[in-house]
Amino acid sequence: MPQHSRTRPEPEGGRLALRGGDALVVVDVQRDFLPGGALGVPDGDAVVPVLNRCMELFLRVNLPIVLSRDWHPADHCSFRAQGGPWPPHCIAASPGAAFAPGLAVPEHAHIVSKATTAVADAYSAFQRTGLGERLRSLGCGRLFIGGLATDYCVLATVRDAIGEGFDVVVLRDAMRAVNVHPGDGARAEHDMTEAGAQLVTSKQLVGGGA
Repeated sequence: MPQHSRTRPEPEGGRLALRGGDALVVVDVQRDFLPGGALGVPDGDAVVPVLNRCMELFLRVNLPIVLSRDWHPADHCSFRAQGGPWPPHCIAASPGAAFAPGLAVPEHAHIVSKATTAVADAYSAFQRTGLGERLRSLGCGRLFIGGLATDYCVLATVRDAIGEGFDVVVLRDAMRAVNVHPGDGARAEHDMTEAGAQLVTSKQLVGGGA
């Protein structure tokens, strides 16, 4: 695993250069989480072009890209019929579980499916998926994270990534919040920085040596 600092210096000149050991983690950008979906995130479709630009940049410098997805059985414990808080969503192999239309998923991207059994939920892309081990096997030390939704699965993924020992950079313009309670998204961003993440926008990223 490459040596990396736990400090979070501000990007020089407003820019942040990619380097060997970086990876992009795209969290749950699926049809059911887009406006009009079973559990739509307001303005959630706006993250698609931003993440496409990020994936293109990571591809150009040959850095890993991971996409997580909810992949639930029809009787998943998070569904209201089973006593959970949410309507049925992202049922495995259903149209709603597909990645968002227009999301340019690279051919060799690493796909991580989570919450795949009826009895256990998972907000974080690291929860019972082996993602930490996979990223370490790829030599990754710093993760760039965006996706849906800021105040749920992105926040949980950021917290677990930091807990796994990774440096984390959150892409503010590549995520949107549910905001079940007003201000949930802003509180989630605050919690991310308090946990040790650095928040930037995708426009600050520049290619570097892989």
